[in-house]
Amino acid sequence: MTESLYNLTPMLHLLITGALVAMVPLCWVWLRNPQASTTRRVQALTLITLFLTFDLVLFGAFTRLTDSGLGCPDWPGCYGHVSPVGAQDAIALAQAQMPTGPVTHTKAWIEMVHRYLAMAVGGLILTLVVFAWLRRWRGDVSSKVLWPTFTLLWVCVQGAFGALTVTMKLFPLIVTLHLFGGLVLLALLTLQVQRQRLASERSQSILMSPRLYAATLLGMLLLTVQVLLGAWVSTNYAVLACNTFPQCQNSWWPLMNFEQGFTLWRHLGVDATGQPLVFESLTAIHYVHRLAAYGVLVYLTVLALSLRRVRALKTLAHGLLACVLLQLLTGLSNVVFGWPLAAAVLHTGGAAALVVVLMWILTGARPSRSTVLNGL
Repeated sequence: MTESLYNLTPMLHLLITGALVAMVPLCWVWLRNPQASTTRRVQALTLITLFLTFDLVLFGAFTRLTDSGLGCPDWPGCYGHVSPVGAQDAIALAQAQMPTGPVTHTKAWIEMVHRYLAMAVGGLILTLVVFAWLRRWRGDVSSKVLWPTFTLLWVCVQGAFGALTVTMKLFPLIVTLHLFGGLVLLALLTLQVQRQRLASERSQSILMSPRLYAATLLGMLLLTVQVLLGAWVSTNYAVLACNTFPQCQNSWWPLMNFEQGFTLWRHLGVDATGQPLVFESLTAIHYVHRLAAYGVLVYLTVLALSLRRVRALKTLAHGLLACVLLQLLTGLSNVVFGWPLAAAVLHTGGAAALVVVLMWILTGARPSRSTVLNGL
């Protein structure tokens, strides 16, 4: 059964569905804060958008890890319908032809719920942009429009990667960039929440020594590289290439094919010439991520201990330590227990939490020229 990759027939109904889902948190914020100013309501809406985006990243991981990314093989609907209900016959036929394949009723629902939530988040971000520009046009010079507008543009790019994930049949580079784009979206929303908080409370940024601030920036850079390596492991299904710890395949340096493993432009499971990937390439993907993880986790642990010396950052430092511990435990669980679903989803959640914590610190603090501040 041949299905068109792009079928825009249900687009209007999908937009309405996304808008209705977005109305739930929007109405909740407005009704919960009946006497609050528009500024306070926008601040609350930005915070709940951040929370829902975090949920979206987790559900995206769940979608990928349950092999539901092609649960509906077309975009943006499901076999040209707004939900799997209208596509029951097509799904049943696909499932009958391949019972354990990418298309089943359960996988179709998982994929479409992910799309509904993504459209709702996009609708909330659009709402934030509209409020920011309306306040600016009414003469409120304190209304910041740059970051909300850029975030809207980014979520459109993220939506395009979501479409390509389906139409390019889980092309590893596209899926990796889609995951990375979700974490960038989290960082952008964290920046806005933090700036709104500082403006509403009229509080000053936390002062840090220049060396400690630079160390935090480096921590974010190292985390970014590690996230990309981890996404490459996940999208190539290389988690179980090393099923022992601390060694890999009972060796400190197993056979690895780096050239094939890190060829970026290729389809899932094959090399650039279309030949199946050799197992050594999956080993290389996994082991590079593991070796890099050792360094990044140690660095972030030392960074967190240094941040504890700044009184105003002690709670965030403890949060950073907790996220590092979560990543260590879930990463080990993926290897030792054979990639359990809960641990794999939490591993993605831990990476997302690390992004939020580090971004919260970087946007809520600034380096000082003083030499007597605590820190590195």
